Amino acid sequence: MLVRPKQGILDPQGQAVESSLRKLGFTVGEARIGRVVDLEVSAADAASARVEVERMCEQLLANPLIESYEIELVEQSA
Repeated sequence: MLVRPKQGILDPQGQAVESSLRKLGFTVGEARIGRVVDLEVSAADAASARVEVERMCEQLLANPLIESYEIELVEQSA
């Protein structure tokens, strides 16, 4: 899953990266810094896994007031 600050929320780390890239001569738009969380989840199916990971995000892994998250499910082959 990818967690990052919502649009309009101050992202000092992203601003520092954006500024540094411009000083190095790169043409960039807005830079946002987030984090990736890789989880192995046992579930009956993809829908159940998504629901479980969404609950994890809402309760611990993301602050829904200031962060958004994207969930990508990848099935493990046996």
